[in-house]
Amino acid sequence: MFPIVLAAVSAVAFGTADFSGGKASRRADPIAVTVVSQLLSVPLLLALVLVVPGTPHRLDLAWGLLGRGGRAAGVVLLYRALAGGMMAVVAPITAITAALVPIIAGLVTAHSPGTLALCGAGLAVLAIALVSLGEGGVSGAVSPRVVGMALGAGTLFGVFFALLGQADEDAGMWPVLAVRVSSIGFGLALAARSGVSLRLGPRVLGWAAAAGLLDSAANALYLAAASRGHLSIVAAIAALYPASTVLLALAVDRERLRPAQVAGLGFAAGALVLASL
Repeated sequence: MFPIVLAAVSAVAFGTADFSGGKASRRADPIAVTVVSQLLSVPLLLALVLVVPGTPHRLDLAWGLLGRGGRAAGVVLLYRALAGGMMAVVAPITAITAALVPIIAGLVTAHSPGTLALCGAGLAVLAIALVSLGEGGVSGAVSPRVVGMALGAGTLFGVFFALLGQADEDAGMWPVLAVRVSSIGFGLALAARSGVSLRLGPRVLGWAAAAGLLDSAANALYLAAASRGHLSIVAAIAALYPASTVLLALAVDRERLRPAQVAGLGFAAGALVLASL
């Protein structure tokens, strides 16, 4: 039960971080927002490393570094796919694939978590698909290249969840710190290559700080959940993060929910119940 709670809270944190990052990226360059948000989260990670006991083994640090590299590459593919204007196709494909990869990895590397838990994981995948549906439908033919990039992005996101979930519980929060160091290095190199200024206005800085702190907290919660529970179930619950993003858009931006998204939120609640039994 406790790993499910940790995974659910990590999903809320991931979704809120995405919402905050999206708000900041509307007013500043996304690369600058990403780099600054990650830099601002370093004090939190250092505190977590000191507070949560753990021994940094090389393999555990490698899982974090490799996982973050995959996530960074996935973000690039996702942005390129979204540039094609097929969000109604790209978002669900990416979200579903990101959930399926760690579910399959967990079933291969560990014992079966039980019928009810697996049903909860399956329901979570359906919920993710419905909640991720954006406004409007699909007009015209969808390019195989766009579908391929969406599948690639989802696979890399799923690999991130799967690899971070391989870290040993004794490693503490060191793998999460490795994740952040890797992403900061990648972001600084990208910003230097693109010539992007990292200076943000006060209002944007607040959203960026929220995004960075929440993303780091979400990574830490997910790591704690994955090290204590079954990867297939924990990853499926953590991947429900689009639900919190949608609810925040409803509460803050007064966006309207589509019927499919409402159904998705209901399925997400059902998935949590089944996974916790």
